[in-house]
Amino acid sequence: MDALGYYNGKWGPLDDMTVPINDRGLYFGDGVYDAAVCVNRVIFTLDEHIDRFFTSAGLLEIKPSCSKEELKALLCDLVQKVDNIPLLAYWQWTRGTSRRDHTFPSGPANLLITFKPISVPDIYRKIRLITCEDTRFLHCNIKTLNLIPNVLAAQRAKEQGCKEAVFHRGDIVTEGAHSNVHILKGGVFITHPADNLILRGIARSHLLAACKKQGVPVEERPFTLAELVNADEIFLSSTSTMGLSAEAVDGKPAGGKAPELLKKLQDEVFGEFCAATGWTA
Repeated sequence: MDALGYYNGKWGPLDDMTVPINDRGLYFGDGVYDAAVCVNRVIFTLDEHIDRFFTSAGLLEIKPSCSKEELKALLCDLVQKVDNIPLLAYWQWTRGTSRRDHTFPSGPANLLITFKPISVPDIYRKIRLITCEDTRFLHCNIKTLNLIPNVLAAQRAKEQGCKEAVFHRGDIVTEGAHSNVHILKGGVFITHPADNLILRGIARSHLLAACKKQGVPVEERPFTLAELVNADEIFLSSTSTMGLSAEAVDGKPAGGKAPELLKKLQDEVFGEFCAATGWTA
């Protein structure tokens, strides 16, 4: 089986699984999620992703249907049932099943899990970006299912032949549609602070650790669109891409001015992934 689905204790081939029409995720997007890359049936940085998942659930007042250790054990068991290929593990809680009513139901949370094939990212390839006004709500630190602005921005990027859309509020860059955004300038790694306007990315945390290990100074501060387009390098991090760099923003060349420092950080984070999962290109 190359892809698996799980819902509240039942599992099977992903495309055969269904959820109830009254699951609150369907009509309110009332839930939280997380995801991690699996190679050789090792779920990379699983503990960190589960910690963030429980934090998101707590911020939305969703009551866990299991403990962290129980969820970790379930994920590690399910990955054994899928073909041993690179996979993306995805899991979400929704606030139960009930007829549509805005107030919280009394029932337990619903747990949905999927495993599907992915390609291990080529961390060294260059990508192109567009910028979009950030119209999302003020709880971007919660990994909620409400992703319509992200979906629309990602579609605009695709239509323009780009890989990612970079959100900004006024002149301040926040993050990407499905990544954190950072810049290198004058040998310094600059990233938006982990406040309520961005998701505290797991890959972002590992990039910060890579900077510390390599002696690269870090500034956690807001930066502007002008700083983005004039940066020595533009760095994007996410669970599924780890640390890509950009070569263009809104159709204009960008980055490419600090390739040695960029590669040093990419080597550090990709080396950590390979060591943890046993991946060899």
